[in-house]
Amino acid sequence: MGLTTRSVAEIYAARLQRGMAARWREWGELAIQALLFFAAMVSVFTTLGIVAVLVVEAIPFFQQVSLVEFLTDPQWTPLFAQKHFGILPLVAGTFLTSAVALALAIPVGLLSAIYLSEYAPARVRAILKPALEVLAGIPTVVYGYFALLFVTPLLKRIIPDLETFNALSAGLTMGVMIIPLISSLSEDALYAVPSSLREAAYALGATRLEVALRVVLPAALSGIVASFILAASRAIGETMIVAIAAGQRPILTLDPRKAIETMTAYIVQVSLGDTPHGTLEFRTIFAVGLVLFLFTLVLNLLAMRIIERYREVYR
Repeated sequence: MGLTTRSVAEIYAARLQRGMAARWREWGELAIQALLFFAAMVSVFTTLGIVAVLVVEAIPFFQQVSLVEFLTDPQWTPLFAQKHFGILPLVAGTFLTSAVALALAIPVGLLSAIYLSEYAPARVRAILKPALEVLAGIPTVVYGYFALLFVTPLLKRIIPDLETFNALSAGLTMGVMIIPLISSLSEDALYAVPSSLREAAYALGATRLEVALRVVLPAALSGIVASFILAASRAIGETMIVAIAAGQRPILTLDPRKAIETMTAYIVQVSLGDTPHGTLEFRTIFAVGLVLFLFTLVLNLLAMRIIERYREVYR
């Protein structure tokens, strides 16, 4: 039977409707792609804006203070009558507290991740992991007063010559704070290892511990190392704990019993409003912030390099 005029019109209308629907879908995909691209560019331009502010504000500082003095002078007293602009005391204090924190957080966080991934029953894991992650939600100012009013008096019973403000209690409290970061990210990396690797190791007669340490751990090493680097960046950038519990004494020392000052604590000290805006003393916070940014950037690049290396090894 031949097609009637009505049936031809209906076919044409259906084709036109399908074409319009396909065109709307194409426009929708383009709109979503543009929205996602804009969201990605927001973070990029935000980072570029931060770098631009730090560089622009730090240039006048380095026009008055030589880079050699800034990097080599062992004294940091920009707010004193006799001014010195050596950042080494702040760098030493930052890395001292971060080293203490990582010395506590890395073994505890990694061991707890191995237990949650390889040993804990599903019900226990469902309870312990959220309970552990609660530590990450506690405000850092609370951690700071916890270090000052609880950890320090407790440590003084063991170390009598411990100062009231010291790097040890601040670092240990910071380590407790970043344990959930290492534990959660490492546990996710361990849990994502395919079960076939575990079953193959068990079939060869490996014990549970051997499977965890010799099979699962190397396979998840890229994610574990990334958690370590991220935790190190978090420790270096921590502000309130060190500002409250570590003191504000910029001295060049590696003794954790002494009061020290970190880069972030100094930025807080100057930002309180007592230092006139636009002065050389005020611009020191941008120079210190630029150094802090460079340290964090180096750590992130190192993490990316390590991750890519282990992905090639275990691919």
